[in-house]
Parts: sequence; structure tokens; C-alpha cells
Amino acid sequence: MIFEESVFIKAQSEFKTEYTGENKTPLFRKEFEIDDVSEALLYVCALGCGYFYINGEKVSDNLLSPAVSNYNKTLWYDKYNVGSLLRKGKNIICAELGNGWLNEELDSTWHQDKAVWRDNPKFILSLQMDGKTIVKSDETWKCKKDSATYFNQLRAGEYFDARKYDANWIQVDYSDFDWEAVVVDNNVPAGVFRECKCEGITEDRVYVPKEITKVGDKKYIFDFGQNLSGFIRITLTGNCGDEITIQYEEELREEFALREKMKDYYYEGQFQTDKVICSENKFTWSPKFTYHGFRYAVIDGINDIDDVKAEAVFIHQNVKQRTSFKCSNELFNKMYEAGVISTYSNMFYMITDCPTREKYGWMNDAQSSIEQILTNFEAEKVLEKWLQDIYDAMREDGKLPGIVPTAGWGYDWGNGPVSDGALFEIPFRIYMHTGNCELLINSIPYFDRYFDMLDSHRNDKGLVEFGLDDWTNPVASNLTPAEFINAVLIYEFYNIAALAACKKGIDDALYIERAAKEKEIIISNFVAEDGRCQINEQTAVALLIYFDICPNFEVSKQQLIELVEKENYHHKCGMVGMRRLTHALNKCGRADLAYKVLNAEGYPGYKVWFDLGATTLWETWEIKENHESKNHQMFSDFMSWFIKTILGVRINADKLGEVKFKFEPQFIDELTFAEGNYETVKGNIYVKWEKKGNIVDVIINKAQCIELLYEGKPLPDGESRFSVTL
Repeated sequence: MIFEESVFIKAQSEFKTEYTGENKTPLFRKEFEIDDVSEALLYVCALGCGYFYINGEKVSDNLLSPAVSNYNKTLWYDKYNVGSLLRKGKNIICAELGNGWLNEELDSTWHQDKAVWRDNPKFILSLQMDGKTIVKSDETWKCKKDSATYFNQLRAGEYFDARKYDANWIQVDYSDFDWEAVVVDNNVPAGVFRECKCEGITEDRVYVPKEITKVGDKKYIFDFGQNLSGFIRITLTGNCGDEITIQYEEELREEFALREKMKDYYYEGQFQTDKVICSENKFTWSPKFTYHGFRYAVIDGINDIDDVKAEAVFIHQNVKQRTSFKCSNELFNKMYEAGVISTYSNMFYMITDCPTREKYGWMNDAQSSIEQILTNFEAEKVLEKWLQDIYDAMREDGKLPGIVPTAGWGYDWGNGPVSDGALFEIPFRIYMHTGNCELLINSIPYFDRYFDMLDSHRNDKGLVEFGLDDWTNPVASNLTPAEFINAVLIYEFYNIAALAACKKGIDDALYIERAAKEKEIIISNFVAEDGRCQINEQTAVALLIYFDICPNFEVSKQQLIELVEKENYHHKCGMVGMRRLTHALNKCGRADLAYKVLNAEGYPGYKVWFDLGATTLWETWEIKENHESKNHQMFSDFMSWFIKTILGVRINADKLGEVKFKFEPQFIDELTFAEGNYETVKGNIYVKWEKKGNIVDVIINKAQCIELLYEGKPLPDGESRFSVTL
């Protein structure tokens, strides 16, 4: 066992359960000597966040490590190769800890402050060279609990006193004679140690202010022109003791006050706020134990604007973007770029809902965007990590919460198949995009437990009524009731379980039989004798078409077209329907109508957001005094539609798991060109097409070993050029 010789250690600080407005980050040091240097591995698990240094150098550029979890189920640890940081003779290893998800003091809607694992930050560590432990976390470490960072809460902010900061504390020659002994922790969470193999959270890019506006005696607004997840890096010179307050905002409000709808979720402290107390010297600072969602920074306490430099740092999980896309429709280009930023802004060891008020792994948000995420990003490792958290969150009775991980909230609201479907979608979509069926097979016991739970909730019609419906519909959330949506999704769950059984080499007949029975329940309860869906709504009909449930396709096709035309090509869907509507229209041979829906003028529609200055995707379709998040990814599936329909590259569903592709571009009348890359697990596919009158010139360049069918025939490796007559 990696940590067999080590123990969790922490500072000698009283643990306070209530909100105090002050909780300092403790610092730790340990001197050691080695006779020689060779390859060395450092294993660390910090609860909640930890930064580690060897001989004055950061062990990693990762931020907010290690990964969040239910600490009584899984303790994620990180592994670093640190041989290059060691030296012969005396060495120093240091740690700096923050609260992270372990110790939230804020009394909020989701009761994270009631978590049973709450405690002061702690860590366990093992430094190994040539397979032998040379440093371990134990009672011999020294600690300083009065550090320069005097407040940190992941979902609130961070306060820093530059007068107390000494950068030399991580150096070998620093004197720690007055530091205290550490405490060996006797309140260790019960979780199993698991190595976190997904990409870390890192800095991506930096934005400089587009505009700086003075709005008070010492108050300025910095507009960075882009909504994002991250923080401000500020360089300033001030009078010793001056306090600088940084308030983060997604949008401007009268007098630049906090948006009340967002603030109301928290009952103590300041929301999205950092503070800095100046020393007598010029210095640069950015927070380590928090991040925010923002476009604007309201900075108060500035004596002279010429003495201040502020930049916005965009941070997120360091996963590679898989696609690029542009076309002749500038709205679509803006939507795609906003979708990229929104997806990245909500990738923090889980798929979150927003980087502002919650930062939680909302399962419904993830299920509505999961196909887009795996089409456009190499997110397999992050999703595999999060799937373990979902396993951990499942109760013995099979019930899942709406948010994962959770401290206990979400089992009674925010869940149901609309959310719980992430359990099925993640392993299925990873298999679809990579051919890796391991997660599907590993999920079978959890599938079975979940199916048993669903059966216990069926009514006399065989329907399951609990959980979310077509959430955030622009008209009303219950236009398509949960019992219908649940039945359709459960049908798909059984099909995914059957696939998992097949890949494991066990009998899939029961799952197939249950899927067929679920289909009968859907048709008998919701489809009229003439084949029309009795729920005459876009979401309902789109779901029947998308999942191949409709008994009479032509009738369903006509019904869906009527519903779209009736709304003058506006959608009338929430997150469940919006993910499937455009693809259902494709199946009807009406990609032109899907284009009209995505390009619609007026409410509801994507264009409304961008006409109002959006740079990321919004949580709701409302435009009047919309106080909700302005950086959600749950309405981002249009990005997968762009790649599959406009660029024209889609996975061949006839050869599921083989990761083979079809080239089926739709040369929609309103578009004159499209161009993009799709970096698949088997190599890159580049596509460019340009329309000249009724002729379309097409260029495709694909890597070897990629099967890409066009009109039923494989395209050769390398570049192909041809023309299509419309």
C-alpha cells in the first residue's frame, strides 16, 4: 500500500463548525537528507486542497488538487515524478493547505456545511525513491497555522494579507525554529485510496481588460470581455495596510451590487469576493483555493489606477479540445466558441452546472451535454473519474442524488432518470467514441441496482413519476411530464444495459425483454391509434423519433414538423428535448428545420443571448431580469449537431464500438461554407466545403486507419477532393 507508512497530519487548530469569516491556510515543512538522487515518486492526498513544494519548486502546476469526492467512499490521490527536484544532501518538502470541498462553512441550500467529513485541512504523503519511502507524513513535520491567507472558502472567496507573506518559507535555508509540531489526525474519512488519473486543473489563457471604468472614489470596474471560470491575478503597489476588495460579476447591475438571486443561495459571508491587504512593496497575487465565474471584476480600494495591473486567468480541467468549427453563419461561430468556453468552465473533476453559485456536479446538466462533450473534447479520463463518484453516490436501494458528489443533498429532489441517466450515458458514450467497453461492463451491478429501484417506484400504469421533467423549458417545465420522459429514458437504459451484457459475454435477453416491455408501456400510454403522440409537444415527439420508439415514423415525422412550424421555427423544449430535437429533425430528413430552430430570431432562441452580449451559454432562455447563471453547458448539444450535420462527420452507428465514421454533410441552403477538424481517437479528420451556386467543392483529409464512408464507399487515406451538384 502506497501510504502504508504514512498518516494524515494537520495543524494544531481548533475545528469550528460555524462560519467565522476567518480560517487561515496552514503551512507545513519537513527537512530530510539523501545520499544520492535517482527517480522519485511523490504520492499525495490533501483534504481539501493542497500545494506541495520541494526545494522551493512547485511539484505541479495543477490547481485545486486533489479531486473532489465523497471522502467516506473515495480518497483521490495524485502521483508526481519529482526526481529532478531533489538534490544530494539536505532537502525540504513543504505543503500549503486550503479547505476545498472538505470544510465548507457556508450555510447554503445544499447543506455542504453539514457534511459528516468536515474538519480542518489535512494531508497524507509518501515520497519514494527506488521503491523505498524516504519521506512520509508523520508527527515529525512542523507547521505554521498563522499564514498570509487568512480566509478561504472554495465557493465564496479568498483573503490574503501581503504583510504576512514570506516567499522563502519553501526554501531549505528558511528558519522554522518557532513553528509548531503537527497533529496526527484521528478523524480520517473512511474512503478508499484511488489514484486520480485524469488531467489536472490548470491555467489556460489570460484576458486583459477591454475597458476600465471608474465608478467610485477608489472603485473601478474591469471588463475582460469574456465570461469564464477562474480568478483575477493582480499586481499592485499600495500603502501598507490598504485593503483591496475584488468582487466578481458575470453581468453588471445597478450600483454593481450582487445579483440577489445568486446571493440568496448563501446565508453568510460575501459571495464571489476576494480581498488583499497591501504590504509596503509591489507584489502580484492570485487566489489558490477558490475560483469564480465572471466577466467583470469590481475592484475597490485602488488609490491610483496606474499602480494596478489586473488580468483574468481562465482555469479548467486540462483536457484537449477535439474539434474546431467555423461556417458562413456568424451566429453559429459565436455559439460554438461560447460552447467551448462554457464546457471548459464547467469541467472541474466533474461536469458542473456553473462556476458561480454552485460548482456542483449536476447530473441532469451533464446528461444533456454528454454527447457534445465527448464529440468535442478528450474528456474520457475526467468522466471515468466522475463515474466512480456516481457509483459511490448510489445508495444501497439504488437511488442516486441530483448532484455528485454530495454531502447528502439531492436524493429527494433534482434526481430521477433525467439526472440519473448519467450513470448510463457516460460509459455508453465513452464506448461509442473510443471503443473501450470496460466502463460499460463495470457498471452492470449499478445498472441492476438502479433498475430494482425504478421498479419499486412504478405506478399502476407501469410508469415512474419521480424526478425532473423537461427542465428549463422556455414556456413551462411540465409541458412534457416526467412520467413520459422517464419511460423513454428507461427504455434507453435497458438497451445500454443489454449492450453492456453483450460486451461482457453474458445473457442480455432479460434487458432486451425489459426494453421491449418499456416500449409497450410508452406506446400504450402515450401513442394514439393513428400513431400520433398524445403529448403534442416538441420534446415528446422528438424523443419518440430520436429513440426509434414511434410505431408509425411518417406520422411522428409529420407531427414534429407541424410542431416546429407552428412555433415559427422556435424551440419549445427544455434540456431534455433540446438535446434531441435537432437530431430528430435530421432523422426526418429535415436538417433545414433544425438549422432554422438554431438560427431563430427572437424569443426563445440562442440568438437572443448573443444579441444581449453573451460570450457563454446561459442557464435559462429568459431575457427579462434574468438573474440565473450566464455560464452553463447544458444547452450545448448544438455543438455535436454542427460537427455531425454541417461539418458532416459522425460515428457510424451501424458499427458501434469500432469507432468508424460516415461523411454525411447537409449543404443547407443558407450556408455557403464550413470548415473544421475532428481529432478522433484514431486520428484527425479535416473537412472543408464551399458552395458556388449549385456546386459544392469538398476537401477531406483523414489519417490512416480511419474508416470514413461517403455514400456507402470508404474514402482513401490522405486528401480527397470532389464536387457535389445540388
